[in-house]
Amino acid sequence: MGKRIVVADDNAAVRRALRGILELEGDWTVEGEAVDGRDAIEKAKKLRPDLIVLDVSMPVMSGLAAARVLRHIMPAVPLILCSLHTNDVLEKEASAAGVNAVVSKAQNMQVLVNKARELLEAA
Repeated sequence: MGKRIVVADDNAAVRRALRGILELEGDWTVEGEAVDGRDAIEKAKKLRPDLIVLDVSMPVMSGLAAARVLRHIMPAVPLILCSLHTNDVLEKEASAAGVNAVVSKAQNMQVLVNKARELLEAA
């Protein structure tokens, strides 16, 4: 059985792009898409994914706030935070929230795929 992923981003085009990139791997499926942090938590509770990808900036609840909750309720599930702009402050905040990796949306998306593979294989 393949690994299951939940992707959370408030931008539908970005969600579709992330789904497409991640599902090219063949041994993964994006089981759910969420439009904000609260939705990501609900989808994760329902779908029990092997990995969660969160946008940092979303309405209702940010990716960082969702990560804190997800880390508490699903401590073993790896979390990747995506942001257009990354910096040391964001990386420290993400680490403190229990995020396993921060990936810039400005980077080649193969960076996200590689990080996801690394985290899924280590889990």
